[in-house]
Amino acid sequence: MRILVVEDEEQIRKMIKLNLEIDGFDVITADNGRKALEIINQQHFDLLILDVMLPEVDGFQICQQVRIRNAKVGIIIVSAKDTSADRIHGLKMGADDYLNKPFNLEELLLRVNNLLKRSTDEAAKDLQEYNFGTNYINFATYEGRGVQGNFHLTNKETLLLKLLIERQNEVVSRSQILQTVWGYDVFPSTRTIDNFILSFRKYFEVDPREPHFFHSVRGVGYKFTP
Repeated sequence: MRILVVEDEEQIRKMIKLNLEIDGFDVITADNGRKALEIINQQHFDLLILDVMLPEVDGFQICQQVRIRNAKVGIIIVSAKDTSADRIHGLKMGADDYLNKPFNLEELLLRVNNLLKRSTDEAAKDLQEYNFGTNYINFATYEGRGVQGNFHLTNKETLLLKLLIERQNEVVSRSQILQTVWGYDVFPSTRTIDNFILSFRKYFEVDPREPHFFHSVRGVGYKFTP
């Protein structure tokens, strides 16, 4: 699970990062809003922890911009702005939770874990099986049915399919695929990912040369359209 912590107070930022890493999360940090948005546009995160009073772009604006493009990522606002109006505004902007400063670190970690668990459970429930066109995928058993009949998927094929389907109609960048499917230990070439897309076309497309479902966007990434 990858978490972005956006906090301009260095001591708080380092404390949150350290404790999240102890809990096993992969944590990236940013100290101002504009830098945070640049990172969010380039990388995939499962959860954002946002301060509100940030240089350049505030946490409410970040929350709103992210939520317009991504309905699934978890967002927790952690802020010294503690009035009811502030909390209501943050939730209206799309935050899943709002925690006032000063906060209890254990409470923050509990909220992080609870939110991620709900998101994971919902994603797993939604993607146990998936149908598109006349095709079928079972993500639990790694089984598929395509234009040439039944077959078994590899682990990497299943992970990449799930990622593309979860973000259907969105272009998924190569860096996002690397982080989600391969992690940080192995860095396949662009050609390797292209070969996976070619395999998907052979499995699921009536005419692989004129794909309806799996698309390569030159210089950007890959897209699934149901």
